[in-house]
Parts: sequence; C-alpha cells; structure tokens
Amino acid sequence: MMWNRPLAHSVAAAAGSVLLAAAVVGVHTVPAAAQQAPRVFDVLCTPTDEGLSELSGLTVTAAGIFAIGDSGSDDRVAELDSNCHVQRWISVGTPRVDVEDLSSTPDGHLWLADIGDNNAVRTSIGLIELDPTSGAATSYPLVYPDGAHDAETLLIQSDGLPVIVTKDYLGASVVYTTAERQQVQDLSTASPTMLAKVGQLRFTPTLTSGGPVPHAGTMAVTGGAVSKDGTVVALRTYTDVYLYTAPDGDIAKALTTKPIRVPLPDEPQGEAIAFDAAGDLISGSEAYQGPLPPLRILRGASDIALSGGTTSSLGS
Repeated sequence: MMWNRPLAHSVAAAAGSVLLAAAVVGVHTVPAAAQQAPRVFDVLCTPTDEGLSELSGLTVTAAGIFAIGDSGSDDRVAELDSNCHVQRWISVGTPRVDVEDLSSTPDGHLWLADIGDNNAVRTSIGLIELDPTSGAATSYPLVYPDGAHDAETLLIQSDGLPVIVTKDYLGASVVYTTAERQQVQDLSTASPTMLAKVGQLRFTPTLTSGGPVPHAGTMAVTGGAVSKDGTVVALRTYTDVYLYTAPDGDIAKALTTKPIRVPLPDEPQGEAIAFDAAGDLISGSEAYQGPLPPLRILRGASDIALSGGTTSSLGS
C-alpha cells in the first residue's frame, strides 16, 4: 500500500481517543500483554531488485519463494532464489486494482489477493489464480455483504476455503469467508461470490517499533499466512506477528483463540509474511523511501505456536 501521509496523521490522532474503547460483544480481543515467547527474526537475505520496493505479499511453494508488490507494481510476480535474487518475473496478465497479499495452494498455483481499498469505495474485490508454469491467470470476483472494506490479508485453509481479514488502524479487524463456504477451486468467474462475516478481532496497541504510523500501526493487520499442514495461522501487523493454532484446520475458529505474539524487527512498512515447508516464518517489508530491507526468518514458528511459547512475557 502506498502510504497516504494526511491519513497517517488523522489515524494517529483518532487512535488516542478511540483505542481504549470497550470491545463490542462477540469480538475476540487480542491483548498485547498476554502473549508470550520472545523470539528473534534472523536475516534470511536482502533483495536487490528495485521491482520489490513495494513488497506486499510472499508465499513459498515447492518451486521457491514468490513475491509481489501492491498497487502500481502488482502486474507481475517475482520468483526468488534462496539469496533473494529474482530468477524471473511472471506477468499477471489480467486486470486488477490493488493486490495486497499472496498465497498458494498445494498444486503450486499462486493466489493473488486483489483486496486493497484504501478509501473503501470498491463495489467488488477478487482473487486471481496464477499458474507460475504456464502463466495462465484467472480472476474470481468477490463481494462483501456489508459494503466496502480495506484488506491486506488472505488466508487459505488446507481444504481451499479462503479467509479474508480486514485492516483497521483502531484494531477492529473483521473476518470474512465465502457465504456458502466455497473453496477457491469452486469460485465463479462469471459473477461475484458473496462473502459472509464470520468473526471480528480487536487488537490492542503494543510498544514494538516499526511501520509508518506509531501506535495505530501496531494494530493494523497487514498480512497473513497458513502453515503448509494447515495447523498454524499467522497474522501480522506493521510491528508484530500473532501465531494461532488450528489443530483441525479451521482458520475462523483458530482466530477466536489466544495467540502468541512475537515482535517483528523494526521494518519500515512490513506487509508480507509466509510459512515455508519447515514451519519457519518469513517476513518482508516495503522499502518506504529507503533501501530495500531484508527478508527475515523466524525459525520454528510453527513449533512456537504449537508448544504454547515460553513463560516469559513480551510486555505491552
């Protein structure tokens, strides 16, 4: 997402008065102080191709790491090697508005989340299926049941059910999935598939540094990922990652449970997150008017989630 500075100032001002409002009944609150297991993200590698300066989505398949930028640079996907060097660019080849996340399915196909909507004006959003081998792209339109939302997070369950989490600078993120629980392979290309609200998360602020907006940015969900076996879900903000366990693969249910929070490194505008096959978590950021930041890796992220972390508090 290209950052809008006037919006940043208004969000920061609003946050001071609204952050501590009482949670809505039925909303799952994610308190910063309750989470555990301080861990360290190590540098994996540093991109050198300026085409990745707007990095917004990452996913890992058996073929390698794939990355995409957001609006303005989302017309192609980069395939990276283990040193973050671009091996090739894959043209998306289909119209899109603002791709904000990237996921994949076991068949190796990439799923681009065309769900960005900074001004909440879009009448529909969509997913784009991209075959990295042939380059064939197919668009699947989606529509919210309650008007437009800005979102930067796509999660795909192991059974193919898509889950979208909206972005809110005051911490109130809404969780949607397909109304009739259609899996990505069953979506329609002809008419928009209706989404349904299945939950809401309310994040509380942390003191972790990073991102373009202090305080409010610590609660804005900017990306997500699901482990390859479908049992761990990661949601990230500009500053922290939250790890949820999904032993039965049900993402919406997993997001109602207590997560483990792990602070991210001080990224300029972090929006990308992905699991690799080993259960490690890879984080990436936009350059945000600076040099290209490195991709970083949290070793054993799935194990951290499944073990419940350690007994030491992360603080708030």
